[in-house]
Amino acid sequence: ACMFLEDSTVGREVWRESYMSMLNKVSELLPVALQQESLRDGPLCYITVKVCLQIFQLLSSEVAPLVWDEEQRAPVQKILQTLMAIILGQCCNRDTRLLAGTAVAMLINTASENGAGGAAAWSLLQVSHLEPWLLAVGVLRVQCDPAEKDGVARLAVCRGLLTCCRPHILLSSHEDNRLLLHGLFPLVFTLCEEKLDCHYFAFEVLNLWLKKVKECLADLWKVTRVRLLPDNCTLLQQLIHLIWTNAESPVDGVSETARSAFFLLLDLYEMDCKQFCDTKRALYLTLLERIMKLPWEAKAKYHRLCALLPYLGTDKLLDQCPEISSHLLKCLSTNHLAPCGSELYKSLIQQQRRELCDGSSSHAELDLASHWARRWQSVLHEALTSEVPLLQNNSATQLLPCTFQVFPSAVDHMLASLDPYTPGHLHAWACILSSYRAVTGDSLWALQGSSTLETLQLALGSADDKVRLAALNLLCCCPKTKDTPTPQEMAIMRTFIPQNLNCDSSPFRQHFQAGVKKFLIRIRDGCLAYVRGQKGKKKGESSHSERTQDLLDQGIGFVEWLSQLPYTYLAPGHSYQRKKTALLLLSAVLETCTDTWSPDRKKGQPPGTFGKCDFSHYFLDDLTEVLHTRTKQLLCSPRVQEAQMGALMMKILLQKKDGVHNSKAFCMVKVLVKELEEHYLTAKADMMLAAREKPIHGALSALQRCLLETPNSVYDTLDPSLNMEVLGLLENISLLLLGVLYGDPEACASEKDAPPSFCDMGNAISSLIAQTSAGGQAEGEECVLLSEEHSLVLTCCWVSLKEIGIFLGSLVEKILTQSKQPSKCLLTKQDLIKAAEIFKNILLKCRHWVSFIEGMLYRFHKVLRFSVDPNAEKSKLSFSTRFCLQGLQVVQCLRSTSVTRRAAGLPMLILCILSAEEASKARPLLAHSMQTLLETARTPLNDDWDQTLDLPQVCAVHTLQALVRSTALGAAILQFASDVAILSLTLLSSPCWAMRNAALQLYSSLCTRMLGQRSTSEEAGPTQHAMSPAAFFFHYPALQPFLLGELRGSAQDLEGPPNEAKLHLKPSLYPILTLLAQLQPGVQDSEETLSDFLPPLLQLSASPIYSVRMMASKALVAMTPPSEYMNILINLTSQLPSPQQQCSHNRLHGQLLQIKAILERALCGNSSAPSDDLFEVLSRIIASLWMVTEAQRCPLVRAVYLDVVDALRRFCCETYLSDLSSTLLRHLQTPQQSLQVGMSSFHEKAIHFLCADQQWACKIWENFSSASPDLRLTLVAWVLDGQSLRQTGLKEVVQRVLQANLREALLSRSVEYCRSYLAALVAVMARGDTASSQRVVLLAPLEEPVLLECLDLLLRDLEDQRGGPEFLSQAFSAASLLLSHWPQSSLKISMIQRWCGILECLWAPDVPEVLRIACAEALCVAGAPLMSHTMKEYSTLVPIMIRLINTGLYLLQDQSQEVRIKAACFASVLHHVRRGQSQRNVYLMQVNQALPFLLDVLLEECWDAPGTLEVLMCHLPQSDLRSVLRHASVEGCSSLYEQDEANVFAEPSVMSVHVLPYLLQMAEKYSQSSSLARSLNSWAQDNAAQVVDGLAVCKEVQPAESLTPLWLALLVDPRFHSTLCGLLTRAAFLLRLLKTSNCIQHLCDPLSVNTHLQDVCRLLTQNGVHFPSALTAAVAGELPLQQSAQ
Repeated sequence: ACMFLEDSTVGREVWRESYMSMLNKVSELLPVALQQESLRDGPLCYITVKVCLQIFQLLSSEVAPLVWDEEQRAPVQKILQTLMAIILGQCCNRDTRLLAGTAVAMLINTASENGAGGAAAWSLLQVSHLEPWLLAVGVLRVQCDPAEKDGVARLAVCRGLLTCCRPHILLSSHEDNRLLLHGLFPLVFTLCEEKLDCHYFAFEVLNLWLKKVKECLADLWKVTRVRLLPDNCTLLQQLIHLIWTNAESPVDGVSETARSAFFLLLDLYEMDCKQFCDTKRALYLTLLERIMKLPWEAKAKYHRLCALLPYLGTDKLLDQCPEISSHLLKCLSTNHLAPCGSELYKSLIQQQRRELCDGSSSHAELDLASHWARRWQSVLHEALTSEVPLLQNNSATQLLPCTFQVFPSAVDHMLASLDPYTPGHLHAWACILSSYRAVTGDSLWALQGSSTLETLQLALGSADDKVRLAALNLLCCCPKTKDTPTPQEMAIMRTFIPQNLNCDSSPFRQHFQAGVKKFLIRIRDGCLAYVRGQKGKKKGESSHSERTQDLLDQGIGFVEWLSQLPYTYLAPGHSYQRKKTALLLLSAVLETCTDTWSPDRKKGQPPGTFGKCDFSHYFLDDLTEVLHTRTKQLLCSPRVQEAQMGALMMKILLQKKDGVHNSKAFCMVKVLVKELEEHYLTAKADMMLAAREKPIHGALSALQRCLLETPNSVYDTLDPSLNMEVLGLLENISLLLLGVLYGDPEACASEKDAPPSFCDMGNAISSLIAQTSAGGQAEGEECVLLSEEHSLVLTCCWVSLKEIGIFLGSLVEKILTQSKQPSKCLLTKQDLIKAAEIFKNILLKCRHWVSFIEGMLYRFHKVLRFSVDPNAEKSKLSFSTRFCLQGLQVVQCLRSTSVTRRAAGLPMLILCILSAEEASKARPLLAHSMQTLLETARTPLNDDWDQTLDLPQVCAVHTLQALVRSTALGAAILQFASDVAILSLTLLSSPCWAMRNAALQLYSSLCTRMLGQRSTSEEAGPTQHAMSPAAFFFHYPALQPFLLGELRGSAQDLEGPPNEAKLHLKPSLYPILTLLAQLQPGVQDSEETLSDFLPPLLQLSASPIYSVRMMASKALVAMTPPSEYMNILINLTSQLPSPQQQCSHNRLHGQLLQIKAILERALCGNSSAPSDDLFEVLSRIIASLWMVTEAQRCPLVRAVYLDVVDALRRFCCETYLSDLSSTLLRHLQTPQQSLQVGMSSFHEKAIHFLCADQQWACKIWENFSSASPDLRLTLVAWVLDGQSLRQTGLKEVVQRVLQANLREALLSRSVEYCRSYLAALVAVMARGDTASSQRVVLLAPLEEPVLLECLDLLLRDLEDQRGGPEFLSQAFSAASLLLSHWPQSSLKISMIQRWCGILECLWAPDVPEVLRIACAEALCVAGAPLMSHTMKEYSTLVPIMIRLINTGLYLLQDQSQEVRIKAACFASVLHHVRRGQSQRNVYLMQVNQALPFLLDVLLEECWDAPGTLEVLMCHLPQSDLRSVLRHASVEGCSSLYEQDEANVFAEPSVMSVHVLPYLLQMAEKYSQSSSLARSLNSWAQDNAAQVVDGLAVCKEVQPAESLTPLWLALLVDPRFHSTLCGLLTRAAFLLRLLKTSNCIQHLCDPLSVNTHLQDVCRLLTQNGVHFPSALTAAVAGELPLQQSAQ
């Protein structure tokens, strides 16, 4: 019926002729659907209501007489009666009730007379009555009895009337009241004020009301003859109130609809003002003033400014609010504020252009861009070059595109201010150009000419990942995807891609793949456009141009090159990073350049005649057999990753086995089921054997992949008997595994006992191991670590249970979704119940959370969704209810077990059931469960409660926590938030520790849920949230009196006699203060509803507990409106005592904390002139100077007083600051007679205060040597904070003092002081920025004996390894700095030799990372100066240079990214010095560019030195192939873990490719140096025989015709591939030596070596071994000598 009425004109006419019959049928069906519980909330009732709506809408002329004129109203009367019953709550489905409201309104809309329709609408508004009422619609009379009072009925009526009724009905009057204004708006206002589950829908109705008012505005003016929205009218104030208070609503969608309402309201106001010639428009300025009082953290601030902007104009807005630009930068530095900040910026520049153009198009773009630059260039420059990554990224991705869309010529202004060698500018340059290119489509090379390529090369080779990505994006992006990349761009990409394959960062790899994919798309679309263009040419036309053909050839060549590149690096032995990136690149090629035609693809569609590549659908027989053997081995591996690999291979074998035919798939699944059964029987007989040799999880995973992840329908691969077998097997396996964890299968099968604790599971597995081993563990023996056997069993059980849950959920979902006929469904209701029981058992009886419970939730949720026939709604409800009630019963029962036995799965079971409820319904299960859990948690403990037992109350609280944390329930849980918060705070007073612990966890989760998004800005603090106090208590009003009562109670506890002890802490106090402190401060409370919080918070300053005083000060800031800041400060400072007054130190400390907190907030970002109130506060603080003197005995008070003064420092007079500073200096110079708690904290504050002024800082540092040890340590710690580096003059003083006292510090017995001292010395002597080209020199060079002694002390500590890694790292850095500044002398050479020896000990991969970092830093500090051109005259430095380069090469291969980056800095500094660019900053090159650069330097400077060849050879992998063959195995592993290498990042095979070109160059220089010739001859004599033997062994081991398991085992052995690379590198080097030297011809025949080498490479390539192109080119004799390896 719906389809015919809505979509068919013919069908509509048929129904029009028989409308009465149809009405009769509907009138009979609706009451039946409403009366039956199984139908009223289901789809049948909804569709029937929809039919009613369509009849009333599309057949209105036929229906109208039955409503308004005739007496034959029986069917419509009955329908109306039922619709009203649905609206009033007899149906729980909210969507059905809303649709029924629309249907009734549509019925009213059939009225032809204004009065009748209006009267009916007014009658319908009685829906808000709580008592029964009579509805009159024309001649129809319906008695209405409200069933629910949830607001949905009012919502449905308002929504329906606003959606359906024509203006004459909405403007109808009743007692001089208009329906739209006086009838509907009060209902809408009330709905928006109430905290209902349908709050979002209420605001949707508000938007509908505003739109309808705008539509009817002209008629309203005619009727009323007055303004609709005069300033300060009640209607305007109510609308603003609704919009303001709901801007931060935690309910999804409400804040967005409130924002839309604000736009509509301003539009209405503007129309109203124009109609009545109001030129003042006072509302705009009033709103702007109110908006600007909002703190910058308020998201609504920026949305409202966007709305006001068109009415105020850009200049007026920016002139009145100059801080907008700084607020925008803060927004872009904060995750959740970045979108609204960028939206405001976009609105501002769009409005600015509109105002500049003023309707004409004669303005030049350059002039427009100049106007933009005056306002915004400095802002964008600051954002793009900022050190804050979030600000950088957001400004590049959100501000730049809209800037170039509005002002394209702004690019010239932005590029003009950039220097590529300045830190941060290179990234900004790449972002600007890539964004400009993406927006405008202009050529990459058009803007800056030849310098563009140079700057692009710098960016592509930068050490910073984000700079390289930005440059890659610049290279790849283009608005037209058919613009084929130029040959220059392709050449750059061929260089860039191999250099970035081993990046550590996963985001870099993802963006790298995305960039390459965009580049491939341009090639693909450009080539396809060319092919299609050729196809469309007519005969006789000239052939395509040579340039176009070249581009086509180059594009195809690039794709072919890139498609082959990944295979080279997928071999074992390469790092995970390189293999992962290679797979991503291969995926990009296959996804982008496939040749399969697809109807769904919008772009990249190949022509019909396009040649099709032959990707075979099946493997060869020998390959299939070997892979199948290997797959079975992997499926039996206890290692989870290997078993998963085997499962994936099994699926591939199935797909490639002559295609995926139904019969073959069925057979494969049957075989896997038998395999799973075999594993199960093995586990049943001997669990230890199964865990080691036949674990269950591998077979389970293979079955899942082959059954559910293939193109076949599950009905083609399963029959009923096999399906029953699979379900039964899963049930048996789950019971077996749970029985193993229980240690008793019978106890597992029982529903009475609680699941075992982790300790019980461990004991059960230990007993199992003892039973299966000979004698088991010795009695009394105890091991802290899990044994290999224990780990095997535990992994097998947990992973297998996880796989059962995932497999079972996916299987049920797929069977039910693919079921075409319910009668032929493979799953019966009993099967579904069995599946749910399996899930329930696993969730309730196994407590491992991370491994599988969270992973199974989604699957169990699907089982519940598909548990029964969707039409059998009653059955579904009872099914879910039964499980839910069972879970709640488990929560409520008292079990005689340990409290540690609480099952993690029980809350998740209840959560799954509740989240399966449809959101459109009333969620009766959620309401019942929450009520039950709250009542259970509130139940008082018995008098004889036992803390060793599970308490129902504790379990209920943990279940509530799971529900609160879940995102599946979303905003539905917020309606219970106040009750849950009150409960958790109340339970903190429980005598039971488990109850208090559970309540605290619940409270923490609830606060996160209620407060919404957390700010990530540094200024907002780590605990700042985006909800203001007013918004928080508006949405959770029940919490306000409770929290206020708790605060008042705690404050009253502090009142009493001054000598009375007050150490009692109310348990709920600190959590309440924490909650209040997390609210967003700075929001004005217009209604002053929160002023009652201020007195108790002020009183809490006297708390004897430090943390309470601290948190109370933070809460006071959040709860105080900005208008009250000064009043609070004046009040607090007026209470500061004089020296003669007796006072409580706790109260004074708390008051000062509150003064400090309020001051920091009030002065934050406030650049205006200080007010009189602030000067009054300042005078009182100055008058309290005694608080920092000896007269105040509490160091904490003195410290916080200094904080207060520091906040006011810019307003203080010099006399006061001088007096204060001299007082502090005298105190610091006075020896302390005894230790005092808090004194070190005060000293730290005092030093920070003094050192903020350079004059006083110099005074205190000049007395460094006479200061106490504690004070010296504090001063050194101040240097480490980085404060001294900000002032050049002070830095020089500190450096001089630290140098002068170095010897004394090194002789100190305090390791902590010595370590901190050395770190401070390094901090002030080293360059502040690695990119800086300036070097620090010794201001007062130490005398050589003193310098020699200090260096000797440092080097001896390093050689003897005294003091631990942290100390040694600082010692090495300091030694390197001193060494770099030592003048030339003979003694220096010996020290350098010692230093190099230490350096070579510290690069080893098993050395602590902090020492390897220090090693890399030492290279930067001392290595580069030693290798400068001024030192080359010393012949003794050549070996040192070789040692330094060798160390740098090792560090560039280090596992730590930080070490590699610092080693690359060494190469960058060396490159900078060698090029003589002293005036520029150092360009930091990428690691993969630094490595060939060091090799270049080595060969350029030391090519004939004796140690050079040794250095190159030591970086090659070993080439002993026979040892690799001896250790190769075709058997699977039986252990759970394998030992990793010390450095998993090092890649010997890649290093071979790097080193080979330099070895070949040395071979070519054989005749140029006798010393080099001797080295090369010696190497050839020692290694020629081994190389030739290795080639022979390699030739022998390769399979002759068919693939063998041994060869497959070798192919997956990482040692085999690296050994081959080492062997072939040596062979290529030997072959080149044989050609250049006649002295070694007798060792082997060059022709024979060449033949063997060529044959070996050819056979290896044929048998699946892929080598880098540089290596194969060298073997073939094609590699240029100067080419660096890729």
